Amino acid sequence: MIDGLVEAYGAFGLFVSAFISSTLAPGGSEAVLAYLILNGEHAPFYLVLVATVGNSLGALTTYYIGYLASSKYPPENINKKHFAKANLYIQRFGSAALLLSWLPVIGDVLCLAAGWVRLNVIKSICFITLGKLARYSLISFMLS
Repeated sequence: MIDGLVEAYGAFGLFVSAFISSTLAPGGSEAVLAYLILNGEHAPFYLVLVATVGNSLGALTTYYIGYLASSKYPPENINKKHFAKANLYIQRFGSAALLLSWLPVIGDVLCLAAGWVRLNVIKSICFITLGKLARYSLISFMLS
């Protein structure tokens, strides 16, 4: 069934999968990317680009959720375990910490924390995109 869905939607399915897996919802865009690369209907560079854009926009959505939440719940009033750890990285490394936004679980929380503390959105987008591009490029390289 999954094979049929991936074949039917191709690169658009990869974009949607990458977007969803970069928000607070679970997902596995790496498997979709691998399947499409091995299927060979599209150039790997194109697929890496599609996955990177989708995943980066999903992370930006999470950043924006954090940004909106910060007006109701200021960062200094939050002391949750996962948020506190992500906030520590954000405070210590700034936007550069978002190079790790591709990591499962912690990456989503890093993006949320970056928005929460209102890091510069342009720098944040750059680091998020670089990290995600590196991950998808590595996957593509390993499969080629």
